[in-house]
Amino acid sequence: MSNEYRIEKDSMGEVKVPQAALYGAQTQRAVDNFPVSGICISRPLIHALGLIKQGAAKVNAELDNIPKDVAHAIQLAAQEVIDGKLDEHFPIDIYQTGSGTSSNMNANEVIAHRAMELVPDLSVKVHPNDHINFGQSSNDTFPTALRIAAYLEAKNTLIPALKYLRETLLKKGAEYSHVVKTGRTHLMDAMPVTLEQEFGGYARQIEMGIKRIESALEQMEELPMGGTAVGTGINTDPEFPPKIAEEISKLSGESFREAENHFEAQSTVDAPVALGAQLKTQAVSLLKIVNDLRWMNSGPNGGLGEIQLAALQPGSSIMPGKVNPVIEESMAMVCAQVIGYDASISVGGLSGNFELNVMLPMVAHSLLESIRLLANASRNLAERSVSRLVVREDHIKALVGKNPILVTTLNPLIGYDLAAKIAKKAFAENRALKEVALEMCDLSEAELDSALDPAKMTKGGFVE
Repeated sequence: MSNEYRIEKDSMGEVKVPQAALYGAQTQRAVDNFPVSGICISRPLIHALGLIKQGAAKVNAELDNIPKDVAHAIQLAAQEVIDGKLDEHFPIDIYQTGSGTSSNMNANEVIAHRAMELVPDLSVKVHPNDHINFGQSSNDTFPTALRIAAYLEAKNTLIPALKYLRETLLKKGAEYSHVVKTGRTHLMDAMPVTLEQEFGGYARQIEMGIKRIESALEQMEELPMGGTAVGTGINTDPEFPPKIAEEISKLSGESFREAENHFEAQSTVDAPVALGAQLKTQAVSLLKIVNDLRWMNSGPNGGLGEIQLAALQPGSSIMPGKVNPVIEESMAMVCAQVIGYDASISVGGLSGNFELNVMLPMVAHSLLESIRLLANASRNLAERSVSRLVVREDHIKALVGKNPILVTTLNPLIGYDLAAKIAKKAFAENRALKEVALEMCDLSEAELDSALDPAKMTKGGFVE
């Protein structure tokens, strides 16, 4: 925008606004009042505000609440907001008034100004409050935008990314289904498992996370629109709430509905808190998975070295040849951030005083950033790490053969005490378990081969 300014007026007086800005006095006051983070509301939230204003204009015209030519112009301008053509005109910091009033008025002013540019010969001048905001309040508009934005982003970006990661894990497990590796409990050697079993567990974590997120999204389908200032619906047409929910459903292609109780929908962010909690749970799952991959990749000579992750970049400025598990580390930081965002969302949820929550912009930012980060990092993990990892089969086979815990399957045959002595001697002398067992028990070599077969041990039950 240029350095030239114009004078705009609101109920508090005159304000100097950049000449090229589509917004007006109330937006500029918010820009001046909140020089906090430099982080503006995100594209998904702007998109949601555009959907609301476009839907409201159509419904209000049908109900004869605003002139039809004005409604048409509003819809045209709102479409540009939806399409992202006017994002530069949404400059307000997320750390603003807790109801999101500043951003709601930002949308109203931008759409009013742009509507008159697109259709200059209107019957009346488009007014941000009287026309764009007719039958609405920031107190129902912003929490509605929050729900719409989070719902659409979770459904259209996060869930597909998680499904892709799950499929990639299953595919990699199937590729190495024949590989039997040492299982570990307490980070110590335990009974063997197949790589497919291990990766199948990871895939199930992702699958359950998707189901939890989808369950939380059902609550996000209820829209507060129509409650206006305090939930009573003052200054709005009684037909407006169900009609605006229906119209937003048509515009978005999703199934939104009027909130069953507007006082609950406006005074709380319980539904977003529930979604944030499921995003945190998914972050916890992902952190477990990438830490396992880091352990399996560790070394390669001084660690487990069971898998080899793709070499994507030099790992050290001083140690030539070092390669690090950078994708896993990236995901781990994303998970930590999402867990932190969940704490912020929870605190935000505590700030619903009487008829309004007053931390809405922060909750929206935290929720949408969690969704964005998890979606991007999950797809990145699938594409740059899981799909490219290679299993070091010979090394794994050698490790399994020396695992003294395999002696567990001899318990039913020779007793716990003798089996423990065999395991301790094999470990102390760094010898194969079978070799020591031949010396210390009466079982034949064929019987030991059958009893100590790692592949059989992965199937559960008794090993004969």
